[in-house]
This record gives sequence, structure tokens and C-alpha cells, in this order.
Amino acid sequence: MKRQIGFFALVAGLAALSTTAYPQSAAGYPSRPVRLVIPFAPGGASDFAGRIIAAPLSQILGQQVLGDNRAGAAGNIGMEVAARARPDGYTLYQGNIGTLVINPHIYTRSLKVNPLRDFAPITQVVDVPGSLVVHPSLPVKSVKELIAFAKKRPGELNFGSPGAGSANRLEMEGFMKAAGISMVHIPYKGGAGPAITGLVSGEVSLMFVTLSSSISFVQNGKLRALGVVAPRRVDAIPNVPTMAEQGFKTMTSGSWQGVLAPAGTPRPIIDKLFADLRKVMAMPEVKDHLARGGVSVVVSKSPEDFAQFMKNESEKWGKVVRDAKVTVD
Repeated sequence: MKRQIGFFALVAGLAALSTTAYPQSAAGYPSRPVRLVIPFAPGGASDFAGRIIAAPLSQILGQQVLGDNRAGAAGNIGMEVAARARPDGYTLYQGNIGTLVINPHIYTRSLKVNPLRDFAPITQVVDVPGSLVVHPSLPVKSVKELIAFAKKRPGELNFGSPGAGSANRLEMEGFMKAAGISMVHIPYKGGAGPAITGLVSGEVSLMFVTLSSSISFVQNGKLRALGVVAPRRVDAIPNVPTMAEQGFKTMTSGSWQGVLAPAGTPRPIIDKLFADLRKVMAMPEVKDHLARGGVSVVVSKSPEDFAQFMKNESEKWGKVVRDAKVTVD
């Protein structure tokens, strides 16, 4: 009997310890700095948006939100680091379309987490329009001219991307199929930064890339933008037509991003972060700073709304990956 009592006392003690480790209210949260895992290198769209968001969120939370760049494996390294963190609200993750809904369909063996299962979605925060950009040496000034130029040189032009299974690569595969052209894929490592550098230097002739990564080069003439992947033209470069305007009606969705926490994070903390992030994204200075980089603010109606959005996007991009027969593992 004493052993039985001792066992139940141990169970009760562990339960109490668990409650202390993961409080079921947001009272007193946060009491120390919060880490925001960004799964790409500095200089890309995720880093750009994440650091703009982190500063005002720090002010609202009363604790510093520290950006933690964990690049590698098309964002999978950072995603795995965040998913395995303690679910106590002190590690957040800034995921995007690639890591959360495309990579699981491409890295079917090497990816160790399931984003739909291993994260607690909080809210979408931004949508980053895509851009079709070319090196200035390419003698084309529109999508129509590009297609005509490429058709005369099948397999001669090369295009860059942030990686073999990246959303930008899939965009180009879809574009080539729709346009009836053939080009050679040159994958880069480390996110959009190295790929953009390769394009600016002339290593590759063109690529799809997030507008936030290309806009400064477009504005200073080092790259030429032929189209934007967005529902409407972007204020930062209003003279550049959308891909839909140029005949590619389905090319309207950009590279969205959202903030998540490890699965099991107490709901009161999720709710607090959801409310605080909505406040951040409503700030005029945040909207203006993001807009200068070609980034639009988009927030979810609720954590559940973001979770359903991710599920829908996963189904959509899973079909794209299967149709394009893109594999990495």
C-alpha cells in the first residue's frame, strides 16, 4: 500500500511540475526574451519581414523578441529547431509557403517534422508578391518578348532559384509549361540572397523571386522586372504589370508568411500572441516599412483560420509538386 501511495504521489508531483512548466494562463508571460526562429539567411524576405515585426512586438510584450536565423536545407533546419523547442511560448517560428506547405511534399524522407501536426498556428502576417526578373543583358522587356526569345533558343537560357524544391522553382516550372518553353534550372543554396547575387552577376539569366529580395536591384537598374506575381500591381513598382495581366491568370499568389509556436503551447499564450501580432500588423509604421519592400500585410481571422489556410495550401501545392514531378530525397 505504501508503494502504491508513493507512486500516486510521484504522478501528482510530475503533474504539478508540468503545470508549472507550461502554465495554463498568460499571466506573467513573457518574463524573459522570446526567440523568433527565421529559417533562412539574412537578406531574404523572411528575414526582412521578421525583423520589422520583432521590434514593435518586443515593445508590446515588454520583452525583447530576438531573431534567430537558422538557415539550411531549404528552411528545414530552422523549422525542425522550432518544432522541437519547449512549448512554453519562448520560441516562435516564422514559417512561409515553402517550409510549411511545399517542403513536406518534396523532402518526404529527410524532413523530420510535420508542420500541420507539430506547430500551433498563430496568424499569417504578410504576403510577399513574387517577381519575374531578368538580367539587363537579356534583350527582353516583357513576358511576351521573353517567351518569343526563349522559343528561338530552347534549352539555352538558364534560370536560378533558391533551391531545387523551392516555390520559385515550382513557379518557373509552371510558367515554362504554360508558355511552351524550355530552360535550364540552376539551383542555389541559402535562400534568395545567393540566387539573387547569381542573377545580378550574370551567372543566370532570369528567375522568379520574392519582390522584397529583388526590388532594390530593380530600382537601381541592376535587374529588370517583367512581371509581379500578385492579384494587383505593387505600389513600389506600379509600371510593372502582373503576370495575370500578361496572360497567366493563375499566377496571383505570392510567398505568404506566418508566425507559429511549437505544438502544445498553452492556448492562453497563443491567444495573447495572436492579439499582440494583430496590433503590430495594424501599426501604420509597420505597414509602411513593409510596403517599401513590396510586402503586404495579411492577418488571419483566428489561429483556426490560419490552420485551415495552411491545410488548404498544403493540398494545393502537393498537387503542383506531383504534377511537376519535383523530388529532392
